[in-house]
Amino acid sequence: MSEHIEIGTGIGELKPAEWDALGDGSPLLSHALLSALEYTGCVGGETGWQSCPLLVRRGGVLVGAVPLYVKSHSYGEYVFDWSWADAYAQHGLEYYPKLVAAIPFTPITGARLLSPDPIIRQQMADQMVGYLFSLQFSSVHVLFPDEASAATLQQQGWIRRPGVQFRWENQGFASFDEFLMTLAHDKRKKIRQERKKVTAAGISCRQLIGSEITTRDWDFFYACYVNTYLQHRSTPYLTREFFHELGQRLPDHVMLVLAEVNGKPLAGALNLYDDECLYGRYWGALAYVPNLHFELCYYQAQEFCIARGIRYFEGGAQGEHKLARGFTPRETCSFHQLAHPDFEAAVRRFVMREERGMAQYHQELDERVPYKKLEMGK
Repeated sequence: MSEHIEIGTGIGELKPAEWDALGDGSPLLSHALLSALEYTGCVGGETGWQSCPLLVRRGGVLVGAVPLYVKSHSYGEYVFDWSWADAYAQHGLEYYPKLVAAIPFTPITGARLLSPDPIIRQQMADQMVGYLFSLQFSSVHVLFPDEASAATLQQQGWIRRPGVQFRWENQGFASFDEFLMTLAHDKRKKIRQERKKVTAAGISCRQLIGSEITTRDWDFFYACYVNTYLQHRSTPYLTREFFHELGQRLPDHVMLVLAEVNGKPLAGALNLYDDECLYGRYWGALAYVPNLHFELCYYQAQEFCIARGIRYFEGGAQGEHKLARGFTPRETCSFHQLAHPDFEAAVRRFVMREERGMAQYHQELDERVPYKKLEMGK
């Protein structure tokens, strides 16, 4: 029986069970989260993200899918191609719209060619290139793919662009102090000092799970989230309604940390999690307190992972300061195809040069990992 490949008009139109059956189990790739983005207006409309999932059916059964979007800008991707867009504009060419396979606003590695069948993964990769030319997009991009998706794209000659992120690993620690004892003395001392200063400022922290998060808590966190963007003179991607939907749709995968002074909330940090990994997502504060960001975004999350036996804590994009908090660098990647042959060749050359620099940067980060065993091996 042959496969039928089509473009959908949104993930919300699909049955949750059929989409989730193809995913990697991460809440970030779940039908609940991706359809919530559509339902609450975070994608679609005038947002510059138009959901158009690639769907493969065999006998009416969904056997492959790609979370695909038409983009009219490059915001919310965390793989930066603004210089490519500028180059197009300088030559009188349109870079947008483009196709992007990604989880919107989420720089986390995961499945992108959703199928256990390598043949179907190849078909989906081919089909995206077909749409690139038949629908006259400038380019198609697959961001933060897992190993299976990356292997397919690599075999088919897509341009591979390396990146780097920071991840913390819970090595079966019995307590936060046990984790600290694995760090070099100066890093351990600094973390303890930072935490003491937060406590001395009269701040206490509460970790709230799923249904424990009230409507008032979500509204407060949304105010913190918006304030973070305002401080950076930027516009928030997500709506108040999205956070409320998230709490209702994924109650077993949401953890909110609130910082309070005399029972009054001051700041918050939002995480998603499953049995294997915690994903740090958003944070914000209504007033500045030194070291509070580190407490809410890192130390509270690490304690949560230790208590729950969660192995990994994904810290997301950027942030060399994560090294001093026990995170280690790991390589990420993205894959690209461009329709214009001259720009395709130019981007390949650019990425080759960039890759050499990235390899050196990664080596420098490895030398700065704060654990005792590296310090003793010098």
